[in-house]
Amino acid sequence: MAGHTNDAKSAAERAAALREEITQHNYHYYVRNEPAVPDSEYDRLLNELREIESSHPEIITPESPTLRVAGAVGAAFGEVKHAIPMLSLENGFSEEDLFDFDRKVSERLDRSGSIEYAAEPKLDGLAVSVLYKNGEYARAATRGDGITGEDVTANVRTIRSLPLRLRGVPPEVLEVRGEVFLPFFGFAKLNRDAAARNEKLYVNPRNAASGSLRQLDPRITATRPLDLFFYSLGVVEGGSVPERQSELATWLNSFGLRTCPEARKVVGVEGCLEYYRDIGARRAKLPYQIDGVVYKVDRRTDQEWLGFVSRAPRWALAHKFPADEEMTVLEDVIFNVGRTGALTPAAKLKPVFVGGVTVSNATLHNMDEVERKGFKIGDTVVVRRAGDVIPEVARFVPELRPPNARPIELPKTCPVCGSPVIKPEGEAVARCSGGVFKCAAQRGQWLIHFASRRAMDIDGLGDKLVEQLVDKRLVQTPGDLYLLSKDQLTDLDRMGDKSAENLVEALDRSRRNATLPRLLFAIGIPQVGEATARGLAERFGSLDALKAASLVEIERTPDVGPVVAAEVTRFFASDLAEEVFKKLEKAKVRPPNIEVRKFDDAPLDGLTFVITGTLQAHKRNEAEDALRALGAKVSSSVSSNTSFLIAGAEAGSKLAKAQTLKNVRILDESALEQILKTKQPPALG
Repeated sequence: MAGHTNDAKSAAERAAALREEITQHNYHYYVRNEPAVPDSEYDRLLNELREIESSHPEIITPESPTLRVAGAVGAAFGEVKHAIPMLSLENGFSEEDLFDFDRKVSERLDRSGSIEYAAEPKLDGLAVSVLYKNGEYARAATRGDGITGEDVTANVRTIRSLPLRLRGVPPEVLEVRGEVFLPFFGFAKLNRDAAARNEKLYVNPRNAASGSLRQLDPRITATRPLDLFFYSLGVVEGGSVPERQSELATWLNSFGLRTCPEARKVVGVEGCLEYYRDIGARRAKLPYQIDGVVYKVDRRTDQEWLGFVSRAPRWALAHKFPADEEMTVLEDVIFNVGRTGALTPAAKLKPVFVGGVTVSNATLHNMDEVERKGFKIGDTVVVRRAGDVIPEVARFVPELRPPNARPIELPKTCPVCGSPVIKPEGEAVARCSGGVFKCAAQRGQWLIHFASRRAMDIDGLGDKLVEQLVDKRLVQTPGDLYLLSKDQLTDLDRMGDKSAENLVEALDRSRRNATLPRLLFAIGIPQVGEATARGLAERFGSLDALKAASLVEIERTPDVGPVVAAEVTRFFASDLAEEVFKKLEKAKVRPPNIEVRKFDDAPLDGLTFVITGTLQAHKRNEAEDALRALGAKVSSSVSSNTSFLIAGAEAGSKLAKAQTLKNVRILDESALEQILKTKQPPALG
């Protein structure tokens, strides 16, 4: 009996501590918009509390976060009482959770066949309720604690995609519920602008959306590119609603209300899982942040029959993706040396499972970023990873900093070759001064760039192989690659006869297919990317003509300014360039001359194109080359300078951004075909 009493006392103490900690996290997340821990850590705390209370129901308190929706009303806004509570959803973290949810639904409905569900992405934004009366926008409120929210009517009114008057004949009273979010392109712009003003950056799009919507001055909110999707209903009077959840989107769209285009009807657990995997595979390409999938029983009568528990409907489940943020310890910082000598700090982490993989290394970007975020070795840090994006250290947890945490210091000498490290005034990047001949790291990265697909396209020349070639001093400059023999290659680790033969063939193929634009990009002239290399090639037509050109002549090349022209001139006058071209000549790498293009006569001169999505009739690089041949500039990003966006299948964030810019015309692939066929810009209108 005494043991049972002690167990209950211990459980009560732990539950009390968890409630206090969760309450603090709720305040930081919902009120301050500054989450102290990742969502995955918060979920773990809440699940632990739920398990304790399930085992010891006698210790449950009325204020427990397991009995209500988390959140609080900010003092700066008026209060709105929700006529129908805005409840949260139960979370599932595994396929077993989904199977359990489906089983309970089937049992409660007493149904043997497969259940039909409406599935949609779980947007990571801020839940809102928007009220229309007689088709006119009347009020908007946040979820708050689920019972009482904040009045954000003036701020939501500034969201351009929100209709202030509904189309058609809507119900007399229509309360729609949805998610306000900030698309990725808007989030990036918001943080760029904040950095330029030396202001604090937002942690993620969710908090940026929340912070933007809850500005005291609606004029500030109006400058933020917020968006929203609607996905459910509150109060409806004077009209009928669809009988199925999957029909709701079409119904809302008829009134001019936006819904997520990814919503689908699915059948059974198999359909749910197929949808979950499909959205998960495309998650990184979506123009907005999601953290899972929501399943809702499709028939509204079934929803009513299933009802609610205290904090969530029994007819819906949020199936969360593997966490893309986790906490771990920053054990050390190393400095990698790149092709141009740039020293980049990289975090060595205590291994942690995040975003579906185990992460032990992550980027820290540069020393200015390290100093701005205040990292120290020994910190507990939040690591972020989404899709195939390189993991990054997002922030540290101040409360968990140990007393022996060490500052991160830029080395005075290169960690690879020992040359002095220099940091030019006004630049964020420090560099090794050793150059490619002295510094093996710079030489290796230079060769990897030279062999890359968009440069000289040497298939099979990977990082590990380059590392061996550099270590054994078999290759000093790119030209040495073409002089390698099969015998030299077979002496390397993991290189058999067949692998060596394949690489020799790839080198010969690269030599034969060499073009002037590719070579100029591949040799690594500072500030010269693909577009600039192509422009220089078309301006001068041959390597000899470019070498002989003056600074003024080079600067006349379209899109080449004084800084780039100076770098090109400096490179061709250097000992490095002399050695590079001497070896390339010895290796018989001689790209043919090309016809000098008269830029003034090019039909697409002055127009900037961006291609996004999948094209059916062309490879993207071939389409880009064809547009450039007509004088167009082809960019990889959408901006106010973009003239046309060619949108192929599954176009994502670039299309979304282009739709917000008035001066960008959006074309499909058939319009691209017409441009290439007629060699004329698109007709206006």
